[in-house]
Amino acid sequence: MLREDQIERYSRQVILPNVGGKGQEKLLSAKVLVIGAGGLGSPAGLYLVSAGIGKIGIVDSDKVELNNLQRQILHSTKNVGKPKVESGKERMREINPDVEVAPYNLRLTSENILDIVKDYDIIVDGSDNFPTRYLVNDACVLSKKPLSHGGIFRFDGQAMTIIPGKGPCYRCLFPEPPPPGAVPSCQEAGILGAVAGVIGVIQANEVLKFVLGIGEMLVGRLLVFNALDSSFRIVKVPKYKDCPICGENPTIKKLIDYEEFCQLKTQNKKNKNGG
Repeated sequence: MLREDQIERYSRQVILPNVGGKGQEKLLSAKVLVIGAGGLGSPAGLYLVSAGIGKIGIVDSDKVELNNLQRQILHSTKNVGKPKVESGKERMREINPDVEVAPYNLRLTSENILDIVKDYDIIVDGSDNFPTRYLVNDACVLSKKPLSHGGIFRFDGQAMTIIPGKGPCYRCLFPEPPPPGAVPSCQEAGILGAVAGVIGVIQANEVLKFVLGIGEMLVGRLLVFNALDSSFRIVKVPKYKDCPICGENPTIKKLIDYEEFCQLKTQNKKNKNGG
């Protein structure tokens, strides 16, 4: 049963016909893991904690830097130099002390990710690099955990929801990571802060719909946003029967640390070229 202060806090949600008191109780019982306390994880985390998600895990190994603050709205100037997970926990607890916030000040690897994701109902991927993105996708497929994918670049963003067994995964779109250096990072190419906000909020919206069991999720549909012309479009993504992890005959049976894998491929190429 909701307490009186909870009824007041969540009143604008509770009066919605698709939510109600029972829906709010579902949110308060839900556990969501946010990977990355940066441009995407910040808005997603803020809206999830405000909505009353019962437990939110935050994974990040970085510290807050001044150049983060243009888009990473979970943090403030006073927290520059502080671990992002601690800064994020502090802000989330200020907004909603009802919510349990679990910080993971670490880098995800093939050795630790399955132990972390197993305790959560759905995962939000706000990572900013391909090795982590593929690791998270593979871990979620192998452990049958729903995943909200988000990506941002300059003035563009994309989002898709992955429900293992019910639709395509990230590898159905991109079977393998791009070669190192083929795609510039946000640090190299730049990002409009509001783009991160738009995509992060869409990811939070997908999580809320999943927990509440309402609406139509972005399963098998890639939402693409362009900030310069304020356009949204949906691209249908079919399940790829030869997908190396969720296809009919998967070839990936265990997790790979793609950072090392990519570096190994680069080294092999150098060796073939005579160094």
